[in-house]
Amino acid sequence: MSIVLYDAERCPYCARARIVLAEKGLAYETVTIDLARRPAFLYAKNPLGKVPVLEEDTLCLDESAVIMEYLNERYPEPPLLPLHAGERALARLAVWRFEEELGSAYYALRRGAEGAREALDRSLSALEARLRERPFLAGSSYSLADIAWFPWLPRAQRYFGIDFGPYPSIASWLERLARRPAIAPELDLVSSLAA
Repeated sequence: MSIVLYDAERCPYCARARIVLAEKGLAYETVTIDLARRPAFLYAKNPLGKVPVLEEDTLCLDESAVIMEYLNERYPEPPLLPLHAGERALARLAVWRFEEELGSAYYALRRGAEGAREALDRSLSALEARLRERPFLAGSSYSLADIAWFPWLPRAQRYFGIDFGPYPSIASWLERLARRPAIAPELDLVSSLAA
């Protein structure tokens, strides 16, 4: 069995897939996609022409949240969802709500939309409050929820100069994540990206 990831280094959605693959210790082949000139074959794999796309044998999946869930179920060790059903539900809810709770504000700021910085600040304040109550997004253990949210934070720091000093719980969470061998390479990658 061979796993192929259609990937773009700068894409935070691809980072989600890379982190889960690393957490599971899975070997895979990378097909690098130039997002400025997407090849025609990508549209055959995902009609939207978006990455990541993961192939394993005859299975072809797009959408990072689905890829994360698939890898966690297909390769159950180590588990990336909490044992407690309530925390598993919170993890899935955090992944489900990412776009409305952080993603849309992040991309509005990337586009230079009016009021976007304030919207991102509100999103970060809500994330800060959540992490003040628990060490990880879904509760007491690291999960797919943390992986789903993490890639945007170092990019916000790199691209927009976001300072996490006013958000000590976020800063602490990022420090905990940075110690994970699957996360550390993503931090190195982001630091090498053009701002």
